[in-house]
Amino acid sequence: MAGCFAAERSRNFPSRKPRGHRHFVVAFTFGCDLIQTESEIAEAKASRRGKRRLERIFDLAIIGGGVNGCGIARDAAGRGNSVFLCEMNDLASGTSSWSTKLVHGGLRYLEYYEFRLVREALIEREILWGIAPHIIRPLRFVLPHHDGLRPAWLLRLGLFLYDHIGGRHLLPPTRSVDLTRDEVGKPLVPHRFTKGFEYSDCFVDDARLVVLTARDAADRGAEIRTRSRAVEIRQTDGIWQVTVENTFGGERSTIRARVLVNAGGPWVEQVLAAGSGVNARAKVRLVQGSHIVVRKLYQHDRAYMFQNSDGRIVFVIPYQDDFTLIGTTDRDYDGDPAKVKASAEEIQYLCDSVSEYLANPVKPSDVVWTYAGVRPLYDDGASDAKAATREYVFELDTPGGAPLLSIYGGKITTHRRLAEEALEKLGPYLNGSKAREGWTGKAPLPGGDMDVSAVPALSAELVRNYPFLTASHANRLAHAYGTRAGKLLGTAKSLGDLGRSFGASLTEAEVRYLMQTEWACTAEDVVWRRSKLGLRLTSSEIAALDDWISAHRVSPESPLREAGGRP
Repeated sequence: MAGCFAAERSRNFPSRKPRGHRHFVVAFTFGCDLIQTESEIAEAKASRRGKRRLERIFDLAIIGGGVNGCGIARDAAGRGNSVFLCEMNDLASGTSSWSTKLVHGGLRYLEYYEFRLVREALIEREILWGIAPHIIRPLRFVLPHHDGLRPAWLLRLGLFLYDHIGGRHLLPPTRSVDLTRDEVGKPLVPHRFTKGFEYSDCFVDDARLVVLTARDAADRGAEIRTRSRAVEIRQTDGIWQVTVENTFGGERSTIRARVLVNAGGPWVEQVLAAGSGVNARAKVRLVQGSHIVVRKLYQHDRAYMFQNSDGRIVFVIPYQDDFTLIGTTDRDYDGDPAKVKASAEEIQYLCDSVSEYLANPVKPSDVVWTYAGVRPLYDDGASDAKAATREYVFELDTPGGAPLLSIYGGKITTHRRLAEEALEKLGPYLNGSKAREGWTGKAPLPGGDMDVSAVPALSAELVRNYPFLTASHANRLAHAYGTRAGKLLGTAKSLGDLGRSFGASLTEAEVRYLMQTEWACTAEDVVWRRSKLGLRLTSSEIAALDDWISAHRVSPESPLREAGGRP
């Protein structure tokens, strides 16, 4: 400001050029000295921050910002541990955002006698719904009986077990369906499928589940650092030292921790290779799962579970109001997990699979979006990818005395229990591992502090409080942010008060909120993970959003505000 003020004064005395020139030189010199001084101050502050970080010893450092890593961070922070988490890309940018979007027991796993896994997942289903009812909702699935495949009595037996082994309390039970009369039979090939069953599971916004879990961890004291790759792991005097590199600017910093968790997902073995000194006994099996999205295929709100002659099943799920999600495939993957894509063969397979059941066949030309992910399953030696266990496995090593826990496998549905078991394993090394044990199943995630049936009422309340919102806009905000939607909207009296419109109801106020509280750094973060508005925005609109975010991006050193608005 002093430099600007001096320059302004030089313009106030223009009568004599030599004197004005002298003022300009003085102002320019003073301004340069000021910039140099500010730069030196910034460097000194950065140096002090780095020194403080190196001096501080976290109880727990976690590598990997997927659902498992964020789940452990949340639980550990809530028990009073100091927690650091780094993620080389965006939160949920790997496996966690490329799922079939289900919180479910896994009906087909009963065929592989994985009763413990199914029971645990079924119990977790209603627990997760209870703590995050804005991003998790009940969904009914129709399972048509297919002559020549699994007999009807076997389906009925499996669904009986599904209803009763997992402590179902709120979700409705299975019912038999006459597909020749019920509306759920109308989209199917006429006269081919006459009977079926309808059972309950839940739909989840998987990426938002991860982000809100991280947000809750941060609100409880955890340090969450995205776009920060762990480039070196070493141990000194029984303490882990993790060097992380910012993937935007290349800056490096080092943190120290007593305990290290490797939640790298598909990259779990690469994390170990970064200098941990551990030769892993367990092996990861990478299994590719691809999905396709098409325009809405039918009018009712139920999903379908279709059996295939190859023993696999394919889900058909109502998606984002105007679309239908179809998936998934299962095949072994060999390559860079970051480069996985749905192949033409997989797209054709999914189209063919559902077209055997649907009266209106689905063609590859109908596909409006595809996505693929790599599941990092524990390699149990199963011959087929579809038969590989979905159980999670821990490997605890203490090279040099400091504990390192690596995680193999897991499901979105069981991430909370995985976190609890991980902290039980690490109990002898953590101060607060027993305190508040089991708390994560009772405390709501940010925005989830309401009854499981309250989202429609919340949406209606938003329309009353902010009459300029359309019903669909309010509904989207209620499902994304829950009770914290009001924090985003603030004191706005008109749509114009929310700032620039980027299309598809996305406003500047929402983007700023996501940047300030949910670690959003790019348009991709906003339109494909914090939301699915990429399905409605044009490529030029997304590019314009990316330009705006780049121009307004906060420094990676700036602490994110809590979702409630507190710095």
